[in-house]
Amino acid sequence: MAKFAIILQAGPGTHESHARMFHSMVYSRELSVAGHDVQLIFDGAATEWLAKWGNPQDADDRGMGGFFTQLKNAGLAYAACDFCSSSFKVRDELKSLGEPLDAEYLGHPSIARLAGEGYQLIVL
Repeated sequence: MAKFAIILQAGPGTHESHARMFHSMVYSRELSVAGHDVQLIFDGAATEWLAKWGNPQDADDRGMGGFFTQLKNAGLAYAACDFCSSSFKVRDELKSLGEPLDAEYLGHPSIARLAGEGYQLIVL
């Protein structure tokens, strides 16, 4: 089976960014169910999604957060960019929620490592 790293950079705020977020989870689920190795990385403004889902403000936050929780419970590997979570002022909240933060390369997840391990990179 193949390896995929889905890198979500779109944060909350627009219909397009919401669609990118939702599809990052749909693609992660479909690939995982098909037996592929999948990692979902919340990068840039996307780190804000994890904070929103940890403190849902509306039905959409609860629904999307619930979908993400299902993926986590099914074993989806994921992480948030440590540097970006700080830049977008959600790092402390993510730490308190126990979300994994990755700071492997200049405070960010290492795409060179992922590529070297055979992951195909998908950026949304």
